[in-house]
Amino acid sequence: MRFDIAAGRAARAKKWTTILALGLVQLALIGCATATQPPPVRPTNATYTVGSPDQLFVSILPDPVIERMAVVRPDGMISIDLIGDVTAAGRTVEEIAKEIEGRVSRFKRDARATVSVISSQSIAVTVFGEVRSPGTFPLTSETRVSEAIGLRGGTTIFGSKHKVKLIRTNGEATEVFIVDLANIQNGDLSSNMMMRGGDMIVVPPNVLAKIGYGLQVLLFPFQQILSAGTGLFTAAALF
Repeated sequence: MRFDIAAGRAARAKKWTTILALGLVQLALIGCATATQPPPVRPTNATYTVGSPDQLFVSILPDPVIERMAVVRPDGMISIDLIGDVTAAGRTVEEIAKEIEGRVSRFKRDARATVSVISSQSIAVTVFGEVRSPGTFPLTSETRVSEAIGLRGGTTIFGSKHKVKLIRTNGEATEVFIVDLANIQNGDLSSNMMMRGGDMIVVPPNVLAKIGYGLQVLLFPFQQILSAGTGLFTAAALF
């Protein structure tokens, strides 16, 4: 009887040892896979969307060659010789060149147009939420999500690194991507997306911050009302 009990215990111990070993192997494989995830592919120049006040260079062949520097106006248009205004904002350089070719072909046989971006002044992104210095800044070089957050001082101790949101608008459509800063710090770059003009990054509060905010409301329920009242009295004093 004692032998059967001892044998049963040994079998259970062996079983749990095997399960634990398999679990450790699985975790190790996940860690290896995480460490080798590359970042998303950066967009090419052909996919860049022009906006105001970007500066463009337009060249139209054949002879006589037309070459012009054009700044995208607030209404999204540029002015081109022979054809007048052309819509530029919200389009790629290839789309702009195609329209120019089609319209110039009435005046120049076998017209070929090329458009390139000289200065990208329309690219700006906004970072807010639990970051040290929230705000909007222009993108002067290729910047990924982690770099954009770093440029605003990084996350605060109350920022959640697992559910950072990248909000991107394309025309009337809006997309929301979830970025995991913790995974990025551990070498998994799969969610470290390249920023585009108009993007917004939101760093949400973590559990600690949510508990703190909840306690603040419970312990000081009239603080926000008093703060608003103070603002009103200050504004009234100015007048």
